[in-house]
Order: sequence, then structure tokens, then C-alpha cells
Amino acid sequence: MTGWVVRGIGMGLINVGVRILLGVAVTQWPLHGSQLRWLGMAAVLLAVIVWAGVDGIRDRRANPDPEYGTDLTMVWLKAAVLGGLGAGLATWLVQMLVDFSLGQNSLFFELTSGAAFTILVIFIPATVAVFLGRLLAGREAKKKLAVTDAARDKDRHDRHEGPLVGANSPRATPAANPNQSEWSGDNSDTEVFQAVDADRDPRETTKKHRDNS
Repeated sequence: MTGWVVRGIGMGLINVGVRILLGVAVTQWPLHGSQLRWLGMAAVLLAVIVWAGVDGIRDRRANPDPEYGTDLTMVWLKAAVLGGLGAGLATWLVQMLVDFSLGQNSLFFELTSGAAFTILVIFIPATVAVFLGRLLAGREAKKKLAVTDAARDKDRHDRHEGPLVGANSPRATPAANPNQSEWSGDNSDTEVFQAVDADRDPRETTKKHRDNS
């Protein structure tokens, strides 16, 4: 069964049960009929508010975006119509079988005026309860999102903007090797040649070179 059928049957049964209990209580305490009727009305309203409020909370948690939420207004309108007509018919059948001081109302009255009153008692509180349930769930979701964002920002701050290890320490310079000679500018082997005297006899230079070798 769909959601509105379940809610309609449930609220119809609640209304019939409250009216039966109210009839029994009025029979036992006839001087407190007014207080007992208000107590029965409060019981029906409490059932509607709790049920519709839970629907609003669940719908907002399942659909954080209101555009994609379930149309609970139509759901509870259909449930209210079904509950009002069903409660009227069931109450008329019960009072035909057993006398519970429910009032000798005709079937026409139970399906028109009586049903209209029951529809309003179900639909109006349900609409308000759905709105409040969604509002409560929305605030809860915003609080959780704010806490999550704050924790995420703190984690990013600690991870990326924290002090860098060794950032302010002086750079280490390589130690000079005392055994390493200072670079002279040219690492190639050099050979020293004697100066050439233009006035000297070339044969004498050649002979001297031979004697040295």
C-alpha cells in the first residue's frame, strides 16, 4: 500500500478508537464530558503531529534539496480524506451494533459534516507538523555541515600552512678541504720553454740540446 493509504487507514482507526473510548468514559463520568472530549481531541492531534513531523524529518534527511523532496502535502490531504470518510463510516457501523453513547448520527451526517471535521483535524496539524519537521531537520543538517567544514578547514590549515621544518635554519656550506689546493685557473699541464736568443748560433743550441738528452 502507498503511504497515503496507510496514513489514512491509521488515522481513521485512531479516530474511531478515540470516539469509542470517549463514549465509554462519558458513560462512566457524565459530569466530565467536556474535559473528556478535549482530551480525546488532544490525543488525535498528538498522533497526527508526531506522525507528520517524523515524515517531515525523514524527507528532509533523504532529500536535502527541497526541490527533490516528496510532496507530503498531497500525501496527507489524501490521507485526511480517507481517514475522515473511513472514520465516519466505521463510527456509524459501531453505533449500529453497540451503544457506546457515540451519538445517534445518520450515515449522511457522518460522511459529510463529521468527515469534513475529521479531515480538517488531520490535514491542518499534519501540514504544520511536516513544515516544522523539515525545518528542524534542515537546521540539524546545517549544523553538521558547518562542523564538518570547520574541521576540514582546520585540517587544511594544519597541513599546508603549518611551520616548515628547517625553513629558518641556515644553509649548510660544504667544508673546505685543507688538502685541496686552490684552483690556479688552468688544470692542464704546462711546460716551460727557454727564451730564444736571436743572436745565438742555431748549431750551438742544437748541440747543447743533444748533450742534455
